[in-house]
Amino acid sequence: MSNPILVNVTEEIVRGLVRFLLQGPEYQTFCKCETCELAVVAHTLNELPNTYVTSNEYRDAAFEIMKTPENLKLINKEIIHALHAENNHPQPISL
Repeated sequence: MSNPILVNVTEEIVRGLVRFLLQGPEYQTFCKCETCELAVVAHTLNELPNTYVTSNEYRDAAFEIMKTPENLKLINKEIIHALHAENNHPQPISL
């Protein structure tokens, strides 16, 4: 039996896709610092349902379900929306 974990599969997918998109030519002028990247991830996650799992087996199954063309299209749409929203109106940094 594997050790229990708590993973938001939606977050893992969004983080990977945000990093991938920020490397593309469409977003050359977008700030790629960790703060801006996390702001895009947070903005996106606030628009998508969470998918939490408690084992690696469930994680793998959830990835397979979430990686359908329809789901990836929805996730990418929300990421692109967040990229543009954050680029046009960056969140202030609070100390």
